[in-house]
Amino acid sequence: MKPSSSRSEPEPPRGSGSATRTPFSSSGSASQAAGGGLLSGLSGAAEVDAELTDPALLTALLDVERALAEAGAECGVLPESAAEAIAQRCRPEVFDLAALAEGADAAGNPVVPLVRQLTAAVPAAARPWVHHGATSQDVLDTGLVLVATRAGAPLLRQLDAAIGAAAGLADRHRDTVLLARTLGQAAAPTTFGLKAAGWLLGLLDARTRLTAARSALPAQLGGAVGTLAALGPAGPEVADRLAARLGIATPRLPWHTRRQPLLDLAAALGSLLAATGKVGLDVGLLAQTEVAEVAEGGGPGRGGSSAMPHKRNPVDAVLLGAAARRGPHLVGTLFAAAVQEHERATGGWHAEWEPLLDLLRLAGGATARTARLLSRLEVRPERMRENLDALGGRILAEAVAARLAPALGRADAHDVLARAVAAPDFRAALLADPAVRAHLTERELDQALDPANWLGSAGTFVDGALGEYRASEAYRNSEKRT
Repeated sequence: MKPSSSRSEPEPPRGSGSATRTPFSSSGSASQAAGGGLLSGLSGAAEVDAELTDPALLTALLDVERALAEAGAECGVLPESAAEAIAQRCRPEVFDLAALAEGADAAGNPVVPLVRQLTAAVPAAARPWVHHGATSQDVLDTGLVLVATRAGAPLLRQLDAAIGAAAGLADRHRDTVLLARTLGQAAAPTTFGLKAAGWLLGLLDARTRLTAARSALPAQLGGAVGTLAALGPAGPEVADRLAARLGIATPRLPWHTRRQPLLDLAAALGSLLAATGKVGLDVGLLAQTEVAEVAEGGGPGRGGSSAMPHKRNPVDAVLLGAAARRGPHLVGTLFAAAVQEHERATGGWHAEWEPLLDLLRLAGGATARTARLLSRLEVRPERMRENLDALGGRILAEAVAARLAPALGRADAHDVLARAVAAPDFRAALLADPAVRAHLTERELDQALDPANWLGSAGTFVDGALGEYRASEAYRNSEKRT
């Protein structure tokens, strides 16, 4: 089978009513799919969740059955009248979800009872042609690909918003001096713009991987054992037309037990959760009471405690961390399930379905939450400077040593600074040291102790990250919306 081109623009979501919900609300069906409305809103996002419900999956499965019949008719392997009759009945309202769920338990997957209901719903003359040439895995795999593709459209919109917010912070705070921390300890000066640029590139890289994985998700059509024998010589053409009708890629050959397309998607989603989790972790640490260099926005009452009225907890940051911790286990399940027997798996395939939907739901919630967090983030440059100054210049020891090294040698300069760092007043100790006074004036020493003079290429790095953003699809999409 030759590859077919994928859609250049995301298909509009098929879920009903999602546009009227707030980003973190859940409809009844969405909350059922997520496992409970009280908790699902803490990890999902309504626009993405709407594409992951049972009705959304049913719609996708019926879209596959419709496209299969129509593609078969185009290739002459079933009558056009049968294809038309099948297409007319591939409407979700015709089907009984409860009966499908009960039948799925008996059959091991929901496609078997779906085909049974669809066959009963069409005229007698069309019944032999329902699901013609396909096996249950063909329909469920392709249906899940459609679900992932459709959920990806609002997910990418939210990710673009998060990327734009990170870029705005990097641009506005290009030169805002900040204390860098390594191994949990004060290290040297950096800028808040450079920290935000790191978030920006993490999100941009995750978007690139997700976009590639999503656009490469292929249709599945192999029949009973991957040969498409029931379709005769027209099998590859039917598969091509099926994929084209659904707007997804055609695989080189059936992938019943070759699960790389889903592994690529899972890895991309896991990477996205790591990127958003990094944002949440940094913000949570910067918002600690003792640090207080940033705070989550959102107005009075947000982040309140049930026991301690004084608290303002970093809600979004905490939930981003929770999502990032759940992601690797879901990704791991999909990778563990990918080693499958011969031409059809005995459990590995079945193990993929729910973790894949959970990953999509977590990623949707994390992108929306990251966009909200960064767009509302309160940045406190004055507090950043206070925390730098509170260290009495000690974090500039490297800068002073660099100025002394040409005259004293690297080792002796290091020893001079080590003695001064141990003194109660770092600057006074340096001024009192004959080796320092012999080679540095007081003005030169103060220049060395100015954090703004020891930022290296921070500004250049920020500019480079912003340049990548302005060349990205995320930026082009934001320009279209404005």
